[in-house]
Amino acid sequence: MEIINHINYTDQNDHIYCCLRNRVVKLNQDQQEQFCQSCKMFAGTAGGRGVECAWEDVRNVSNPHVVIDPAKEFISNQRRVVFQENWTKRASYCG
Repeated sequence: MEIINHINYTDQNDHIYCCLRNRVVKLNQDQQEQFCQSCKMFAGTAGGRGVECAWEDVRNVSNPHVVIDPAKEFISNQRRVVFQENWTKRASYCG
């Protein structure tokens, strides 16, 4: 799977979607020091307008993937993809 660069711009309240915490958070000094600095997905500061994170995304998104609505991004990331081959294998155990 391809590593996608997610460019998360802050909204009008300085919120972003944080994949590490799987929630919308305020991008302040505490967030940056406690989470961003040690996060393996951290890839930059989006030109001082947010945060960039690089991770394998199972969704069909562009690369880079630009996020301007953190709440919408959070909701989109709650959907899970179930691959067909897993269901086929499980079905064979039930027979």
